[in-house]
Amino acid sequence: MSQKLKVGIVGGTGMVGQRFVQLLDQHPWFQVTAIAASSSSAGKTYEESVQGRWKLATPIPEDVKQIVVQDASKVEEVASGVDFVFCAVDMKKDEIKALEEAYAKTGTPVISNNSAHRWTPDVPMVIPEINPGHIGVIEAQRQRLGTKTGFIAVKPNCSIQSYVPQLNALLDFKPTQVVASTYQAISGAGKNFTDWPEMLDNVIPYIGGEEEKSEQEPLRIWGSIDNGQIVKASSPIITTQCIRVPVTDGHLATVFVSFEKKTSKEEIIERWSAYQGRPQELGLPSAPKQFITYFEEENRPQTKLDRDIERGMGVSAGRLREDSIYDFKFVGLSHNTLRGAAGGAVLIAELLKEEGYIQAK
Repeated sequence: MSQKLKVGIVGGTGMVGQRFVQLLDQHPWFQVTAIAASSSSAGKTYEESVQGRWKLATPIPEDVKQIVVQDASKVEEVASGVDFVFCAVDMKKDEIKALEEAYAKTGTPVISNNSAHRWTPDVPMVIPEINPGHIGVIEAQRQRLGTKTGFIAVKPNCSIQSYVPQLNALLDFKPTQVVASTYQAISGAGKNFTDWPEMLDNVIPYIGGEEEKSEQEPLRIWGSIDNGQIVKASSPIITTQCIRVPVTDGHLATVFVSFEKKTSKEEIIERWSAYQGRPQELGLPSAPKQFITYFEEENRPQTKLDRDIERGMGVSAGRLREDSIYDFKFVGLSHNTLRGAAGGAVLIAELLKEEGYIQAK
């Protein structure tokens, strides 16, 4: 690209917002030109606004330190200086819905990390390697919002990306029942061990709202577009338990699955190893070359060792074996703030740009 698209980050001071800032530093297609947050941060430089609460191991990128943070509620003002925005605000669901629609109605594409619009019928919820065709529903959404160029697209819940890609590669065998338990990092709650010392030497067997998301969102991803809306799939039946564990990053899942059609361990591993999606076909900058990596070792994947595979944008699998009740069981792993949050949203934006939905204003 001769000229980079101008990007705004709405909610840029929180943990996911910081990840966006980190990932977009030196991005070949996109450049951060605006950062917006609450009125309490507005008017400060970005460096000042995150002083004492920068949560990442890498330093604040030099290019954004002196950007003056804007008030996220001043939609027209923020939107006027950018081609599209990423949204990662911490607000009530109804407030997020209204804010994202307000940005979209200015003609500004919104790529959201929030859950508020995941079940809005004409808003695509996308894992680019799995359901890129769902972005076709954007035309119906634009008509509803009364805009020619604006829209909202969302990424799904971070936990499902530790096991849904592996199941997606096996849809030909028609999975009928899935039991998944996820072991989720504290960064999924926007925290580290300094913020949350209670998590040291501890496991909490409950994450509010997470199990419903983990059971229902895969069905929307596997759904179809009908009359300008996404209709969720009816199968497989999924039941989950979601548990918070004392690790910084990385969501691990243990999965049991039954299929309508018979398959073998060798065939499953072959499907996983060969799986590619639209991002790999297009060679998108954030796309992992190997989407699913299978580990033969009995003690892999491990959260600490393997969460950063393919710059945190790949997913892993291991311990595939036949089961005495279900057909097979396996372990999956994904990086929750990279593939599962900011990185996944950046990949969606890259896909939308290549498919012509995001352009310079």
